[in-house]
Order: sequence, then C-alpha cells, then structure tokens
Amino acid sequence: MQRVVFLVDMNAFFISCEMTRNPEIAGRPAAVAGNPKKRTGIILAANYEARKFGVKTTMVIHQALKLCPDMVLVPPDHYFYESKSRAVMNLLGNYSPVIEQNSIDEAWLDMTGTEGLFGSPVEAAERIMTEIKNGLGLWCSIGISENKLLSKIASEIKKPMGITELWVRDVPAKLWPLSVTALYGVGRQTGIRLNNIGIQTVGDLAGFNARTLCKALGKQGTELQRLANGIDNSPVTPHTAGEMKSIGRSNTLAEDITEVEEVRAVFLEMCEEIGFDARRYNKKAKTIQITVKYSDFQSINRQISIEPTCLTRDIYEKGFALLKKNWNNVKPVRLIGISISGFEQECSCRQLSLFEQEDIYDDNYNASQKEEKIEKAIDGIRLRLGTKAVTRAAQIKKPE
Repeated sequence: MQRVVFLVDMNAFFISCEMTRNPEIAGRPAAVAGNPKKRTGIILAANYEARKFGVKTTMVIHQALKLCPDMVLVPPDHYFYESKSRAVMNLLGNYSPVIEQNSIDEAWLDMTGTEGLFGSPVEAAERIMTEIKNGLGLWCSIGISENKLLSKIASEIKKPMGITELWVRDVPAKLWPLSVTALYGVGRQTGIRLNNIGIQTVGDLAGFNARTLCKALGKQGTELQRLANGIDNSPVTPHTAGEMKSIGRSNTLAEDITEVEEVRAVFLEMCEEIGFDARRYNKKAKTIQITVKYSDFQSINRQISIEPTCLTRDIYEKGFALLKKNWNNVKPVRLIGISISGFEQECSCRQLSLFEQEDIYDDNYNASQKEEKIEKAIDGIRLRLGTKAVTRAAQIKKPE
C-alpha cells in the first residue's frame, strides 16, 4: 500500500484568526504587528491584500506602511491563536489519528489507507479544506505526497487555498526546476554556498558530484542531495508533551533601552505567555534563563535554579530579579528573552517530607495550588475571550 502524507498549512494564520472576530478587516490590507499604536516593531503576519503591496513577514512596520499606508495593523493575541490552532488540530484528528504538528499553523497527517472513508487523496484534502473554511473561518493549503518532505514542498506551491500533489515520480518535472532555496532545509546562507559552487536549482543539486558536494558542505551536502531526489523515509510522529525541553520567549525592543524598568511591562507579558504554555502542558520548571542582546549584537545568558513552578508570578519575579542583577546601564539593549527548563514530569502535586506533615492543614501550604487553579481559570477565560479579557493590575497603562 502506498503511503499518503498530507501537510496542512494554514494561510496567513495570525491575521486570518483576527479576521474571524473582526470581519470588517476582511478584504482590506491588514497585518498583525508588534506595536501598532506606536508603529514600532515588525510584521508578524500579513494578509494577501497587504502582500500585493510587497508587505512581508518580519518587515519593520514603518517600512511596511510606506508600501501600504492604508494597511490596518492589529496587535498580536497569542492566546487566541493558540486556541484556534487547537481547534484546527482537533478537526484534523477526525481524519487521521497520526498527526505531527510542525508549528502553530501546520501539521502532517498520515492518511495511508483512508481512501475508503474519505475518497482519493485530493477528495480528502478538499473535504478538510472546506471544513476548516466553513467551520473555523480559516484558509489553508494542502500538500499531498508519499513522504513528509515532498508534502511540505507541495503545500507551498499554491497559496492561498491550494491543493498540490507532488509524488516521487513527479520530482524531475515539478521539483527539479525550482530554485534550490525552495528545498525544505535550505536557508538563505546555505543557498548562497550552493550557488557559489554552481548549484542554482534543485535539479542541479540532485545530480551534482557527490564527492565535491560533501567536500563543500560535509554531511549536510549528502543529506540535501538525498532530499533533492525526493527521498525521505521519516515517519509522521505525533509529539508528546514529555518531549518538551524548554519554553521561552524573546522580544526585539522597539528602540534601544538603557533602563531596566522600561522593559518591565514587556518582560511580564513574555512571562504570561510562558506561564500559559507551562500550565497547558502541565510542566513545572526548575531553571530560569534570561538573555540580553545589546545594540552591538553581543549577548549574555544567565540562569538560576528555582523551586519547581508553573506560576506566572514566580517566573516573572525570579526572572526579573535575575535580569536586574545582570543589567548593564551603560550598554543599550536591543533584545531581551526568558526561558524555563528542567521540567518535572506530572508534578501537579509534591511529595511531602516527614517534617512538612504538620503543615498539611495550614492555609499557607495550599497557597501555590490555589494560585495555580486561579491562573488556569484565567487561561480558560483568555482562550475564549482574548488576551485582554483579564489583565494584571501591573499591565494596566495609566491614561495619558
């Protein structure tokens, strides 16, 4: 039986999510951006109307507005996007029990042997696309092949709302004429290195002298040549929460900062998102690490050990104290980051020592458990109603 693998890729996911609750921006150039009010930061996702003007992801906002002055800018709401992503993954679970989520907005499905239920691969893809559009108000593109590599490449060929088949037999006609940077795993720098040795297309790479390629790129060259020939035997492997090694966020600041208090609000927002993810996956961290990158692009990393926690308050207080301790008031800061790691498994409760038993009925003993329940309740509200539905007092800005 031939393997059948789908890659379902949500189109312009963040801004598409926003259009489901703000239908007035549909049909208008719009983008999710870092700080729309101050017009600083970068474009996180632009809809196709904005892309027609040349607006691209990671473009600086003021540059994007020069290209498209009338573009509507929307602040990011990661809680909302997470909830929409889960809705997509739950829907895909109705078509295959074997799903490997590759990112918040895309996943592989092993559809082998499902023809009796959903028809041919193309018919099944059309059903999935229609259900996502009608049920969730979102657009997607779907790549179909017998392996993950080719289905991923196929999903990029027709956007938005495209279905593309790319089987191994199609590789010479459909894949080889493409630029070598179209190959999954070939980034900008690798593309330049390949161009420098005379490789311009995927076909050039597929037929290049293996010894010369290995000499230029080492083992990576051998792997890339294998992919250029459409060979990928990796299985569709569902991820488990136990695989997670760390949870982190970083933020490139709108302008270089020298005073640590000026980043407190941004730092708290990152901790909110990290705490949300930690509680979602039932992870309690024993290590906090902060990252500071300066305007000269030098950076430092510092970490501390903590009592296992998934509480936003703990992550924020310990993390910000570490940031203040290592802050350099002389060097302007361009980026800050924080991550948690060293997870304990399934630690919703902690084993007591003999000497703690007398405190079991003390209200203070259950304080952290009570706070965890409160934060999980807040998480649920934010998932349904948006990030701003519940806000900490520290995050409320004073009126100008």
